[in-house]
Amino acid sequence: MKIGIVGSMQFVKKILGVEKELEKLGHKPYLTNLHWNFEGAKSDDEREKIKLDNKFNKDAIRVFWRAMQGGEAILVLNYNKKGIKNYIGGNTLMEIGFAHVLGQKIFLLNPIPEIDFYKTEIQAVRPTILNGDLAKIK
Repeated sequence: MKIGIVGSMQFVKKILGVEKELEKLGHKPYLTNLHWNFEGAKSDDEREKIKLDNKFNKDAIRVFWRAMQGGEAILVLNYNKKGIKNYIGGNTLMEIGFAHVLGQKIFLLNPIPEIDFYKTEIQAVRPTILNGDLAKIK
């Protein structure tokens, strides 16, 4: 399955590890080339600066939208962040919406986070919750 990997760029090393795991399972995972900018970042502050540069100067939102064309699914890597269990940020929420509109399957690595204001929007797209098991992607 051609599957996009989405989630906070704070977790770029985990994202790259999941990419390899998906390949081993026979999937065709994809990312944009923008994630490479995070490789050398040593702190959350550095990653935040890179994230903002990607959004404002490299049009990151449209770059991923274009990458999603022809995809079959997205995998949301929702790890704990900022004291929130299974965090999903604003940009990832938009990517979930894009996938829904494109008719793609939506997989969440972990359960839907308890985040006010958009928990119901995530529920409404009826994602498949993997509970950490990538082998459940079908």
